[in-house]
Amino acid sequence: MERNIFNNISPLDNRYSLRNNEFDVYQRYFSEEAKVKYQAKVEESLVKALANRGICSMKVLNEVSEAIRKIEVEEVYKEEKKTKHNIRALVNCIQKEVSEKAKPYIHFTTTSFDIVDTANALRLKEASNEVIIPTLKSLEKKLIEIAKREKDTVQIGRTHGQAAVPITFGFTIAEYVSRLGERIETIKKSANNLKGKISGAVGAYNASSLFFDDPESFEKEVLSYLGLKAGEYSTQIVMAEAMTDYVHSLISTFGVLANFSDDMRHLQRSEISEVGEHFSKDQVGSSTMPHKRNPINYENVKSMWKKFMPQMITLYQDQISEHQRDLTNSASSRFIPEIVVGLLLSTNRLIRVTNKLVVDKENIKRNFDQYKEMVVAEPLYILLASYGHPDAHEAVRKMTLEAEKTEKSLREILKKNEDLEKYFEKFTKKQWDILLNPEKYTGIAADKCLKVCNKWSGQLNL
Repeated sequence: MERNIFNNISPLDNRYSLRNNEFDVYQRYFSEEAKVKYQAKVEESLVKALANRGICSMKVLNEVSEAIRKIEVEEVYKEEKKTKHNIRALVNCIQKEVSEKAKPYIHFTTTSFDIVDTANALRLKEASNEVIIPTLKSLEKKLIEIAKREKDTVQIGRTHGQAAVPITFGFTIAEYVSRLGERIETIKKSANNLKGKISGAVGAYNASSLFFDDPESFEKEVLSYLGLKAGEYSTQIVMAEAMTDYVHSLISTFGVLANFSDDMRHLQRSEISEVGEHFSKDQVGSSTMPHKRNPINYENVKSMWKKFMPQMITLYQDQISEHQRDLTNSASSRFIPEIVVGLLLSTNRLIRVTNKLVVDKENIKRNFDQYKEMVVAEPLYILLASYGHPDAHEAVRKMTLEAEKTEKSLREILKKNEDLEKYFEKFTKKQWDILLNPEKYTGIAADKCLKVCNKWSGQLNL
């Protein structure tokens, strides 16, 4: 009988799977069925290498391949209830489907974590190249579109929650174009660096050396069928650092998405209101305040990051394994797919929300105009210093205080400052133009935005 989705415990398997058709794709890599299928694929590659070396016949390989295609996860779990061992259960299920002649070559010379670690490396590498990276690239492409579109939209810069100096909204988005682009490349590198092993119970090739003068070449052959490489050294498990680096690449990417979401959330604050999420016709923002339009999508991404980010600590703890192997990572490592799914859910959510991102240019201009009289303080002080003023910063600081006190503009006050006239006479027309038109004081924000976007468009083939 099919299990009711509402009886599942994890929100990933009920609340979020209900909302996202992409779960059908994720299941190919991260479900229990997928895990068993990938482990069976490693067992098949083992027999393939044995057949290639004449240890068993091609007929045996064909039998094993056919048996593996018939494997059902329910059958393996039923067998595990008897064996109390998941890989032995898988091996038993395969052996049930083959002849007596073929049975000895299934799992031949290997230990359980030859299969487990290799299968995990394989499915995460394939998921990264086939799903994770393409999904992140889709978001990157959308961010580039927004950044280019808004490259000249003047916006007040903000540091420490305070108005700083002018930038452009495109420049704001280009930050995340750059950071996400770097993370995509890091994920690709770390995913393709995941390692497998066929080195036996303690990693010394004890069993395979009974049959091969160069057991490392046998390991290399088995893994080559899967598109993997062996680490330089292994015990009963692969060295933990490759997986640690891989998960770090995912979680640090999640951090970029959370930071972007936090920024967009704050830009939707009532008193700022520079961007907005699209609200559907029947969408409700609050159960009691009908006027509310909450930034729920960006808040959800940050919330998901808060859930999965601390799991990085577990990966660091999983680097420690006593001597050649203990089981202290056996349960914890099973939750790595949740991190991937959480990242994918959040990425797809951001793709949907950025597709309908509303940029309120009137409010961006209103907010800029509110502070533009003060933003000339920086160029003014720097220009004064460049023309020999001995304490330009203090002079301008005092003028800003006077402006606040008298409610006059800084430009009004500086024009009446006789002490500064000898310096003002040296200002060029271009320099005065910036002081009189603060919206022009954006540095190379627009050009930098384009430079960053063009770089990552080309580098990621977007």
